[in-house]
Amino acid sequence: MKVLLVDAFPMVRAALTGLIEQHFAGAQVQGVDTAAAARAALDQDMPRLVLLDLQVDGGFELLQQIHREHLLLPVVVISGTDDTEDALQALGAGAMGYVPQRSDLNTMVQALQLVLAGGTYVPPLKPLAQAQAPVAPAASQAWAELPLTPRQKGVLDLLARGLSNKEIARELNIGVDTVKDHVAAVLKALGANSRTQAVLIATQKARG
Repeated sequence: MKVLLVDAFPMVRAALTGLIEQHFAGAQVQGVDTAAAARAALDQDMPRLVLLDLQVDGGFELLQQIHREHLLLPVVVISGTDDTEDALQALGAGAMGYVPQRSDLNTMVQALQLVLAGGTYVPPLKPLAQAQAPVAPAASQAWAELPLTPRQKGVLDLLARGLSNKEIARELNIGVDTVKDHVAAVLKALGANSRTQAVLIATQKARG
């Protein structure tokens, strides 16, 4: 598995490279420090995963480009903050995960595993501290005022737990294509550009 790591700081690149190589057997990490170098690396050999620090000059534009040109390539943003607006911006641009650098090693590994499995990762954010918590039945009650059908709210509950479309289909005993239709409807109703952004928007609305 090839991982492209985009971060301007050599010490951060070294630490993340060591973490990935230790916990993901056979992983090969290519570290670069600029958006231009990242684009060159993508042209040469497509990775399985991209880790991106948006503080890199042109980092946000790089995220948008990857989402536009390589829709199936997951990008996890490694951020120095847990600010909700920063997370919404990154997730809305196509990131499949948002991991604050303050996260402990186990959390970071679990986040990468989740994204590689087709899910999304939302950390506890300020003020959305419940965004990554396991979703209980109360979540649907909290989202009672959202413009969603009961089935769509159930799908949203499972999205909040990071489940993939296939896992949601098994959980609800429906077809994957039906799940895709429900997810598309949820995103449209909430004005979201990604599954993770939909969860954040829903939680924000529920908290008023």
